[in-house]
Amino acid sequence: MITLRTSDDRGYVDHGWLKSHHSFSFADYHDPAQVGWGNLRVLNEVRIGPGTGLGTHGHRDMEIITYVLDGTLVHRNDAGGGAGRVGCPDLIRPGDVQRLTAGTGVRHSEFNLSREATAHVLQIWLLPAERGLPPGCAQKHVDAAARRGRLLLLGAPGGEGGAVCLNAEARFHAGLFDGDEHAELALDPRRPAYVHLARGKLEVNGLPLRGGDAACVQDECRLVFGAGQGAEVLVFELAA
Repeated sequence: MITLRTSDDRGYVDHGWLKSHHSFSFADYHDPAQVGWGNLRVLNEVRIGPGTGLGTHGHRDMEIITYVLDGTLVHRNDAGGGAGRVGCPDLIRPGDVQRLTAGTGVRHSEFNLSREATAHVLQIWLLPAERGLPPGCAQKHVDAAARRGRLLLLGAPGGEGGAVCLNAEARFHAGLFDGDEHAELALDPRRPAYVHLARGKLEVNGLPLRGGDAACVQDECRLVFGAGQGAEVLVFELAA
């Protein structure tokens, strides 16, 4: 079964310098029917104004994935110098996938490097497989060509296949699709999956999606992706 959640169904906040669509309940947006999907708890589509950002703030016991669509983020924590104690690079750019393990506690900040252009970012939170993990970070760059016309595994437990290691029962894929490009993904029907179309148009098992739409997947053995128009899609295989 696949259930469509449209872009307009999401929560939305506009702080002027920051605009964010919330796929699930977050901060001042609360919908008791939308508190997560499987162990996926947050998927925020965020636009950060030029030269602005989120000051130092804290997290615990969460796997945080940052996926930049446009622009460059400057990422630091309270250790200074590029999130020093958890080993994160200073900058996150399109094609980069960063996983921050909050574990026993991290404090960090994120700012838009540009003084002219808005940064467009996806912030994704997964429940970890264990609580109280040591804080840590991993980041990998994947060229657009590697995601063209296919679903590329970007995050997985144990760093499967060279993906970023996730301390969560989840596998995270991304792909770019146009025209006749298509791909299939085999699923374990016992596990839920979540498809988020970051931009463009795409069909998933014949269901048309537009930018910002999502497909909540249950009891399916296979997903088929095609009929893309400038599509960038993220797919999460989640904990049973």
